[in-house]
Amino acid sequence: MARDDLRPEDLYTGPIDLPGLAAIDDPEAEPEVPEISYDEQRYPARPRRLRPRDNFRSGSVRRITTDPRSATGTNPSYVEWLVRQSMLKDADVLARQLSGQPAMWRNPYARPDARRAIATSDVWFTAYPISLITRPGQSFLAALGDEELWSAFERIGITAIHTGPVKRAGGIAGWVETPSVDGHFDRISTEIDPAFGTEDEFRALCDTADVHGGSVIDDIVPGHTGKGADFRLAEMGYKDYPGIYHMVEIQPEDWALLPDVPSEVDSVNLDPATEHELAERGYIIGALQRVIFYTPGVKETNWSATAPVTGPDGVTRRWVYLHYFKQGQPSINWLDPTFAGMRLVIGDALHSLGELGSSALRLDANGFLGVEKSAEGLPAWSEGHPLSHAANHIIAGMVRKVGGFTFQELNLTIEDIRDTGAVGADLSYDFVGRPGYQHALATGQTEFLRLALTTSLELSVEPVQLVHGLQNHDELTYELVHWATRHGEDTYAFRGREVSGAELAEIVRADLTTALTGLADYNRVFTQNGIACTSTSLIAATRGIGRLDDIVDADIPAIRDAHLLLCAYNAWQPGVFALSGWDLVGMLTVPAGQVADLIAAGDSRWIERGAHDLLDADPSATRSAAGMPRGRSLYGALPAQLEDPDSFASRLADILDLRRAHGIATATQVDIPSVAHPGMLVLVHRLDDGEAERDAPMQVTVLNFSPEPIEGTVRSKQLVPQSDVVDAASGETIGRVDDLQSFSVSLPSYGALFLLLTPAEPAAD
Repeated sequence: MARDDLRPEDLYTGPIDLPGLAAIDDPEAEPEVPEISYDEQRYPARPRRLRPRDNFRSGSVRRITTDPRSATGTNPSYVEWLVRQSMLKDADVLARQLSGQPAMWRNPYARPDARRAIATSDVWFTAYPISLITRPGQSFLAALGDEELWSAFERIGITAIHTGPVKRAGGIAGWVETPSVDGHFDRISTEIDPAFGTEDEFRALCDTADVHGGSVIDDIVPGHTGKGADFRLAEMGYKDYPGIYHMVEIQPEDWALLPDVPSEVDSVNLDPATEHELAERGYIIGALQRVIFYTPGVKETNWSATAPVTGPDGVTRRWVYLHYFKQGQPSINWLDPTFAGMRLVIGDALHSLGELGSSALRLDANGFLGVEKSAEGLPAWSEGHPLSHAANHIIAGMVRKVGGFTFQELNLTIEDIRDTGAVGADLSYDFVGRPGYQHALATGQTEFLRLALTTSLELSVEPVQLVHGLQNHDELTYELVHWATRHGEDTYAFRGREVSGAELAEIVRADLTTALTGLADYNRVFTQNGIACTSTSLIAATRGIGRLDDIVDADIPAIRDAHLLLCAYNAWQPGVFALSGWDLVGMLTVPAGQVADLIAAGDSRWIERGAHDLLDADPSATRSAAGMPRGRSLYGALPAQLEDPDSFASRLADILDLRRAHGIATATQVDIPSVAHPGMLVLVHRLDDGEAERDAPMQVTVLNFSPEPIEGTVRSKQLVPQSDVVDAASGETIGRVDDLQSFSVSLPSYGALFLLLTPAEPAAD
């Protein structure tokens, strides 16, 4: 049922006691009946002195009358109801409260500072609201603020919770809210979604975190919203709201170009031919550099057309709007004359920091904030655009100005991560090493991982600037944008021959797809982006296990050891280390049949988002409060794990103890040397807190991505001859650096060593 076809008697629950439209911008103003003259309708942008005099012929003011229960733009009560809950309205109110206050000038804000951000919190738990099993009757936010949970986190070494998106999301159809289409990343309000808790519970979470020396990280989405009040007002052509989005009004004489919109939906994706025709006629900029989430018959372009919508002025309009991601996620326009999109995003950020008490924000989809028409025949410029850099500078600068920090989830080239991070976010999600270490585990060879890490250093993206993560809510991303796009024609030495960047990306994709989905029926390819899997299901597939039911207790120790290897890789290098609840309890993917309705449209990521119980809060629960089916846990809840010194959580605590004791999080990576065994990885660091002039000690991380024990030689020009090599975990001296700047090591399968180099004692006279 289309939103204009909703029956008032189905939605209307009582009289709506709302003032007139005049009160929308001035709460103290007297209500007045909306008036619109003929010339205002026909010539809305023309100065009054230039309007034709024939508009006086009618001699009366046009008035619109409508059923007060109708969900249309001609109903002033409905329009005001939308305005009252719009994000733009909240942003304007919050801006007036903060403007001119001395607190806005107390913090430096011009430059990103990764080490300052890491000093706030360096080990993050990334939550996913709809997947956490809580105590009966307990909200998600109350569960995150649970004293028992924070006590467990403190024992493990976790210092921050990234809540994930907890504000209202989805859309509005008539008077009714519609569900999220992308795991609450289609935000429609600054309000906390009641399904996850309350603002008071969010503030209580921040207080509990502070007691345990931790902090809370929230989300904003600078790239898009959902189809909430702001988008519905934009469709109506109301005030500044169309300026929020990349949307273009199509003139009625060209409506025949647009697809018909069935009554049960509110928009239809354009096919490539229509996209091209509208571009030829000058309406839109046409095809972009790529179509994210491309699915034949569902999303073939980045543009969709709306159904006809009538605004408060009585004019019926149709629009074509941009959405990089799903159709329910209209893209924000960061360079509209109203700057409405910028105002909305900044207001949302200030609400999270100032009203709720979070310490930092994740910037989602922040690499797609500028689009521009390219030369004839070429796709529009939509990635790495200077406007994205400028917009990120504004967002991150504002957050730093009020005392917080930001991190970005930017899956573009290494240069884009470098350039955006130079003035924007303090930290970036590690899309450089993440596919590399998963490829290393899948193949037992680290060559591609070493190539990725070396390339990152050469392009001035240091690991201290990155958030090194295990599983999160997204797929294992193997787009390998750096190699497949900007460097597609460059050549690289790989597996004994020269290959192009595009060919390298194809090889790695094929390796991952074969290893993770070839035999295993529990991992799935996700569109053209990657593979839906959990950390443990990834490891199970690399060990040749074909079905979930084939994973038995005897398989768990090897899976746990490989999982801890991935933890050591991410934690024993500079930067932030992040992991999820799925990692902590060792979740496998959910059988596809249990989430069939969610994956029906092609979003296979739902199989990796199974409900999990960190504290054994509700052992009888088969689903989370949001309805996600419970998955299978290999490790069990945290309280029991922490009583077992051999458990995943207890051994993870040992890994994090070494990380913190020696300050590796703020160190400087100085070398990724060649290795003696294809499954070995060596990372060399100077423990200097970023102060290169200091005479700092050296640290070496040595890892074995092979399922077999190995022996090899570590050699690096950064090693000082005659230094003792000490295993930091045991305190044992295991060797000495020789005159060739090398030493030997032995590692068990999936083994990891945290080594310290100490200068030899000077010989006595």
